[in-house]
Amino acid sequence: MPVHTRRNDRLTRQDEGVGHTMGTLRAGALTRRRVGMRAADLEYAVLDMETTGLEPGEGARIVEIAVVRVRGDGKLVEEFSTLVDPRAPVRGREFHGISESDTVGAPTVAQVVPRLAGLLSGAVVVSHNLDFEQRFLGSELVPAGLPAGQPGLCTLRALRSQVDLERYSLPKASFQLSGDWPTGQHTALGDARACAKLLTEMLTNAPGELRYAGPSPKRSAATAPAPGPADTPVRWKPRTAPPPGGLEPLSPWRARWRPHELDPALCGGAFDAADRVAAEAAAHRDTRLRERLATAAAVTGGIAATAAGGLLVRLAGGRVGA
Repeated sequence: MPVHTRRNDRLTRQDEGVGHTMGTLRAGALTRRRVGMRAADLEYAVLDMETTGLEPGEGARIVEIAVVRVRGDGKLVEEFSTLVDPRAPVRGREFHGISESDTVGAPTVAQVVPRLAGLLSGAVVVSHNLDFEQRFLGSELVPAGLPAGQPGLCTLRALRSQVDLERYSLPKASFQLSGDWPTGQHTALGDARACAKLLTEMLTNAPGELRYAGPSPKRSAATAPAPGPADTPVRWKPRTAPPPGGLEPLSPWRARWRPHELDPALCGGAFDAADRVAAEAAAHRDTRLRERLATAAAVTGGIAATAAGGLLVRLAGGRVGA
């Protein structure tokens, strides 16, 4: 995660709600309500990037990218990572450890796009603070041919909505929930694997079935490779080798699940103490409102059933009298 103290402490407030367009992605959320699709039935493309800075508008570029594709039951489907030639000075080495010499011979963003499109196709795109990743999706990857409008899920917002923790950064949340720090921090593949673990453990250990409320994943059309000599295949340049086997569990899962889930739309940005209080108050109000609506529906249904029963009795009496 490039310059990744930014993940929680230097976020800008986002106002998009669940199901709304979130830049290049359409945002979804995890919920305990009986809506949407069973989250365990879906596949997820967990995405992480290392970049030369925080803002594409200020010249920041992608220097490493990784995708860990997993099923909702935790089974690892595929992993991919490569360094990327940013065609620009490589800054932020003190955070991500990548130098300009490391990117020599690495593929360009345009060369990565066809492979990335296949990994994301038919899956929910996931990241820990997806608001950050989608800025680079929009600035570099979509202009290079990556399909836009894919469903997205932010594990940072999902954790804030569902689980009561002191801190929600990827390493600190992993430590609080398992007692172990994730390995490979500040490498794209290491952080993508840590995020995939958090996601699958949330689905496995939730108090009741978690569902995905958002756009359905769809298969995208194949993206043509970037123009280049036909006899020059793209050579990936992974910085780290994936560990053997599948994803190791976070267990033991030491989570305090919220009694009332928060609205994910309120769980973006810095999410300081005031934001937390406001989101929790809104969750209580929403719960009370749904309980009142359910009670009113039950009463209305009972009255309707009683009225219908009386009508049937009268009709039956009329037929007997006839």
